[in-house]
Amino acid sequence: MNLPNKLTTLRVLLIPVFLVILMNPMGMEEKMSCMLSTLIFCLASVTDWFDGYLARKMDLVTTFGKFMDPLADKLLVCSAMIALCDKKLLPAIVVIIIIAREFFITGFRTIAAEKKIIMSASIWGKLKTTSQMIMIIILLLNIDTPFFKAIGNIFIWLSLLLTIVSAFDYVSKNIDVLRDKP
Repeated sequence: MNLPNKLTTLRVLLIPVFLVILMNPMGMEEKMSCMLSTLIFCLASVTDWFDGYLARKMDLVTTFGKFMDPLADKLLVCSAMIALCDKKLLPAIVVIIIIAREFFITGFRTIAAEKKIIMSASIWGKLKTTSQMIMIIILLLNIDTPFFKAIGNIFIWLSLLLTIVSAFDYVSKNIDVLRDKP
């Protein structure tokens, strides 16, 4: 268990802590719950960058990391979006489309892997992930001002747009994955 894999594992372990504080069953002050859950989400998100950076920089790429890193990212982002939907801060249709895209691309990548095709992350996928994380942070903060609400809405729609664009980008660049070759 190297350092990048420990960071990935930490990210997974932070998810239930994040969710408990966000959903606030202890009844702490709402503002405190928002701030703490945002802080934990940011910490978990930063581990994503560091584990990838360290794995490449120190040549510590492992099978565990290749599997768990993207899974940890999806678990963190999807659980945050579902919780935000439950708190009425994010429309359910947006969450459904984003999660459907994740399932579709994961299946698409699985088929590609079976055919020994490596689908590298594109700039669109990186922009999608970045916009989703920024959107989640803005919504977690839940600052009730017209300006902040407008910024939140911009990032909701930007995240949705980039989610769709990145899916089309993956498919268009790798359409041969879906073709059966004799």
